[in-house]
Amino acid sequence: MPINPHNRGPLRTMSVLILLIVGLYGLLGAVSTWGTAQRTPKLGLDLSGGTQLILTPTVPKGQVINQGQILKAVDIMRARANGSGVTEAEVSTQGGKDIVVSLPGTPDPAVVSSLQKSSQLQMRAVLVETSAAPTPTPTPTQSGVSPLKPTGTATSKPVATSTATPAPKSGFPPALAAATTPAPAPKTTPLVVPPTATPGQSPATAPNALAGTASDPKQVTPELEKQLIALNCADPKAVEKISAEPKNKPMVTCSADGQAKYILGPAEVLGSEIADATSGAQSNQSGPTGVYEVRLNFNGAGTTAFCNVTSRITPLTPPLNQFGIVLDNKVISAPRSEAALCAGTASITGSFTAASSKVLADQLKFGALPLSFTLQTSDQISPTLGGDQLARGLLAGAIGLLLVVAYSLFQYRALGLVTVSSLLIAGLLTYGLVTLFGWSQGFRLTMAGVTGLIVSIGIVADSFILYFERVRDEVRDGRALRAAVETGWNRARRTILISDAVNFLAAVVLYALAASNVRGFAFTLMLTTIIDIIVVFLFTHPLLSILANTKLFGQGHKWSGLDPKRLGARTVTYAGRGRVTIADQRAAAEGIQS
Repeated sequence: MPINPHNRGPLRTMSVLILLIVGLYGLLGAVSTWGTAQRTPKLGLDLSGGTQLILTPTVPKGQVINQGQILKAVDIMRARANGSGVTEAEVSTQGGKDIVVSLPGTPDPAVVSSLQKSSQLQMRAVLVETSAAPTPTPTPTQSGVSPLKPTGTATSKPVATSTATPAPKSGFPPALAAATTPAPAPKTTPLVVPPTATPGQSPATAPNALAGTASDPKQVTPELEKQLIALNCADPKAVEKISAEPKNKPMVTCSADGQAKYILGPAEVLGSEIADATSGAQSNQSGPTGVYEVRLNFNGAGTTAFCNVTSRITPLTPPLNQFGIVLDNKVISAPRSEAALCAGTASITGSFTAASSKVLADQLKFGALPLSFTLQTSDQISPTLGGDQLARGLLAGAIGLLLVVAYSLFQYRALGLVTVSSLLIAGLLTYGLVTLFGWSQGFRLTMAGVTGLIVSIGIVADSFILYFERVRDEVRDGRALRAAVETGWNRARRTILISDAVNFLAAVVLYALAASNVRGFAFTLMLTTIIDIIVVFLFTHPLLSILANTKLFGQGHKWSGLDPKRLGARTVTYAGRGRVTIADQRAAAEGIQS
């Protein structure tokens, strides 16, 4: 059967929606079959229960905890939990000092561990870097100078660059540097110590130029060298004894993966001075480069401090041109600086993947915890609402949906079936996306989120009603149905977009300002608003355009919902498939009679 040429455009539009749905559920099926996803939405703390941790702050003797520190810790812990993909986590205080963290479901042990640890992030200049493999104890010489030699070649490290444009000639150096990919460290790397100055060495790399700075080689005392040699990064007890205090003194530590050991200078940039950290694929004027990066933004104090450290270490020889990023008293990254970065932004590149770059960005963003905590209790908690409340919420949604369907069929008759089918398509997309976000973003559906989905039924139906009423107005004005569908769409489209934009902005503001499970309501409202636009543009309008070319709707049948007599049109009816008005038909009949 040949396709009506007027239906080809709408069918092509609807095919895009079909591909979108097939792709969505195909991806969901793949990640649930071969991955870790589940085929139903994840439920939040109020519906599925979870784990409750009570954390008690630990402070040195003689120090007093203030309320500001506790509130800062609450904000950072909440950001850490949600930044790790555990949404709808609840963090509150108890007794003025203890912090209660409630995590939905069965949380990842790594998330629980990150909440317990004291995590004060610091950036320190690298003085010495060596492999964590056992190193033979050096034989003392008569001069007392360590016989440990600098290596001839340094292993490549992540690179700190800037995303800013090159600075003008006002004294600020260029802020762009090439990124290199780090190579694996050799299995046996001798201890790297600061090289001594030679006659041909530039003043910037001479030890005298570094005197009194955090990169001063004289800080590497024989005692620190002995500590470095004795440190066993494979021994958990030895690693636990490492301390990043005091901040104004050098420290000996391990890398987070246990593959390298460091002597680091005093702390120069603190985690509290990092305003934001994000990750993603690096791009240039030609487009994406395929290299993942971690982008940093500093506050005022951080900009000055980072400018000072990168300006000093950039011209130095390895490993003095590196700075160690210390978290939990271990080095999580040790990028080298290739430019003085004074614009308040920087980019760390290296052998990152999408996952590893996000992990580092989260560590940098949420690493500055003002207090350390010990775990007091860890208990499983039951859902505060449970399946009974969820069933009632779903029942309320089903009743609301049935009322919308009943009203649509009563008011629009056969045209109401377009509303019903559009709601089904919207529900299909919503279910798939909520389930997929549970796997990819850790989104959990709480009772507030369920409420948002119920409210969205009316919002979605409102768009359909607005469109139908515009079409019916055009029919009342004497237009043929196919022309009424297109003219009514042109008039309704702008109003639908404005209405959805207002709803979306309101949801964004609520999401940004609200806390706890209220954000779940805002998130579902944002999601369903976007789905409403997709369904109206890719399904409702094309379907109505196709129906306008059918006999039932095109001839204005009384059960079509577009009967001109029922709508009060005095001078119009349909002829054929709605392409001829009654005035045209009458004029044609008079012409034949004459």
